[in-house]
Amino acid sequence: MLEEALVLDAAGRPIRHDGRTRSQDWDEVQEFCRKVYMPYRVRPLDRRARPDATMISATAGRVTMTRFAYGTGIHLNEFDPEAGNILVLNTLRGGLSHQSDGTPATTGPGESYVVDCSRTDYWLEGDDAHMQFNLTIPHRAMEEIAERWFGFVPDDALWTRRVKFAGPGSRWLSLLDYAARAARAGAPGTPEGALNRHLEEMICLELLQHWADATGLRLDRGARAAAPRHVRQAEEIMTAEAREAPAIGDIARRVGVSARTLSEGFRRFRGLSPRAFLAARRLEGLRADLLTAAPERSVTEIALSWGYSNLGALAGLYRNRFGERPSETRARSRHRHCAPKSD
Repeated sequence: MLEEALVLDAAGRPIRHDGRTRSQDWDEVQEFCRKVYMPYRVRPLDRRARPDATMISATAGRVTMTRFAYGTGIHLNEFDPEAGNILVLNTLRGGLSHQSDGTPATTGPGESYVVDCSRTDYWLEGDDAHMQFNLTIPHRAMEEIAERWFGFVPDDALWTRRVKFAGPGSRWLSLLDYAARAARAGAPGTPEGALNRHLEEMICLELLQHWADATGLRLDRGARAAAPRHVRQAEEIMTAEAREAPAIGDIARRVGVSARTLSEGFRRFRGLSPRAFLAARRLEGLRADLLTAAPERSVTEIALSWGYSNLGALAGLYRNRFGERPSETRARSRHRHCAPKSD
């Protein structure tokens, strides 16, 4: 499983990639790594060694998949937290040693390791034989998917944990094998782009489950069930009245607390602000209308009915959350409305 990831497609045919896929030049290898991972410091275990690197990448939505090896033993550290990225290192051959909360953890073939480099320090060493199928995932993407599926964003009790998980024959590796073969180049809104967005969601959701299991966090009931009454009441109000965009101060008054107490409750139990929660509900409501409104209604008309007057800013927010522009969602809806019906 994954032995030929990003090398052969689902039909067993070689995959063509743009750019160089092998290099023996340290600068060229590091430029590839800065692009697909983040800036960090690399030191060969043998100071005289030259790389014999494998450098292949593909994307599934906001997830970057890489087939990568330095071709020599290395020590990596000083990963840049400003890049805001999570790394998932899946070992195909050889082995890695990772900084852990106790003694260093090792991963061999079929084993995986996750670290959020935007939240914690990290180093690793790889032996001469290492070959990796790695993922780079923006922390923001994981937060969005957690909030959408589970109603809250985990706090640093999750993100600061460096975790070894899965193993040979696991469901996780089966998913990665599928993703590597299914990902296709395509802009958001195209069939290929929609598939890549779906792959992104599946990968992030499965990773969240493994990560949470390893840290003892119950995503299905933990934070949502534990939230105090005023937070849950505020959520109900904002969900029901999202179109009217009630003021946060007014919501706090209606649930009987101060705006500060409401904000603190949301940050503690949901991992986001009340304003961010309301913004997400409004975008979801707008999307529902774009998909279901009568064909003659324009994007502008629908957006204005939700109180969005700056369509340029809206397009950026919408694309960040849903992977396509409002006009692309609307076009797909109109296509369904206009498609001929079979007898």
